[in-house]
Amino acid sequence: MRWWDIDPVLVLEKDLFPEDAWSRGMFWSELAHARGPEATRRYVVAMEGERLVGYAGLAAAGDLGDVQTIAVRREQWGTGLGARLLTELLRAATAFECAEVMLECRVDNVRAQKLYERFGFEPIGFRRGYYQPGNIDALVMRLTDPSSSVQGTESTESNG
Repeated sequence: MRWWDIDPVLVLEKDLFPEDAWSRGMFWSELAHARGPEATRRYVVAMEGERLVGYAGLAAAGDLGDVQTIAVRREQWGTGLGARLLTELLRAATAFECAEVMLECRVDNVRAQKLYERFGFEPIGFRRGYYQPGNIDALVMRLTDPSSSVQGTESTESNG
């Protein structure tokens, strides 16, 4: 993801996460930490021709990675795009030498939970009232040894 991707990312962000969409400033801040030898972030976009169809981001701190976001256009759900984006994030976690990767997802987002479980993430707890408004709980999931869950995978639609 580069600065010129922020506007189309914001359109998708507001469509998928209307109540708690990230702001332009939040994306700029994340991208500021995604370049150079001291980079601690990796953000990728997926394009279909000239159209942005998905994006994802990972933050790394020490040996811990955290999936910040994964978003896929609704009409792309079920196509494997989410798995390709997650694969890119896990490759980044491996490059950052993360021993484990964490994430949160809504307890009612079973589709996302199944994706994460396919990659080896396991539920480890809850964050009560994490998603607002609505006071929806977050399921906290953890993957140990992210390098083992991306071996042999291929990604052709993400770039960054």
